[in-house]
Amino acid sequence: MSHAVPLESDSAAATGGPGGRGLEWFGVAAILMLVGAQALGLLTSPADRDMGHLQKIMYVHVPAAWNAFIAFFVVAVSSLLYLWKGQERHDLLAASAAEVGTVFTALTLALGSIWGRPTWGVWWTWDPRLTSTAVLLLIFVGYLSLRAFIEDADRRAQWSAAVGLLGALNVPIVYMSVRWWRTLHQIQSTPSTVDPEYVVGLRANAIAVLLVLVYFTMKRYRAARAERLAEQLEEQAALEGRGA
Repeated sequence: MSHAVPLESDSAAATGGPGGRGLEWFGVAAILMLVGAQALGLLTSPADRDMGHLQKIMYVHVPAAWNAFIAFFVVAVSSLLYLWKGQERHDLLAASAAEVGTVFTALTLALGSIWGRPTWGVWWTWDPRLTSTAVLLLIFVGYLSLRAFIEDADRRAQWSAAVGLLGALNVPIVYMSVRWWRTLHQIQSTPSTVDPEYVVGLRANAIAVLLVLVYFTMKRYRAARAERLAEQLEEQAALEGRGA
């Protein structure tokens, strides 16, 4: 039986609550900004001298990677808060951010392969950046699998917090891999390392993808609260049934 700090019993608060419609409008705004940022980047920046228009995949690939790192930072902080305070909301926020971060990491790898095929001549190579990113993805796939297979809420939260912290520790390894080891991958793409003509588009897309990250994480968090409330109601019904 779970003994963590319970969620609100109000189902309306768990599934949406005040401001639920505001979150949906925020999501619409985030998607529209992403479309606009993509159009800005694709239409206003010139083709790269060496890679042509293929270079513009950067406008999705790089922001996806950056925001995956942000998601895993949220996982780390929320996991630490759960281990410290034992509040279920921190566990659910960590899980929500982990789901979104995992999707963004998979997107990063997929786009990197598409970029790498014409650039390096192969879809995949055991480059330190690619390999460390794949390890990061596998850790968080394991994190989500762990949560799916453990029924006890306390044990699920504690074990996944440990795995989440372990996975987050891999983020700086991924980031620094292009400097620590010999690698085919270029150094980290930032506004200071790309051609000035790409900076505005890169910044705009980074902000747009961040807004999408926030929206998806909060949307998943609300769903997780509703799922947990349903679990608590089932537990309560089972106990009442035994007592009868």
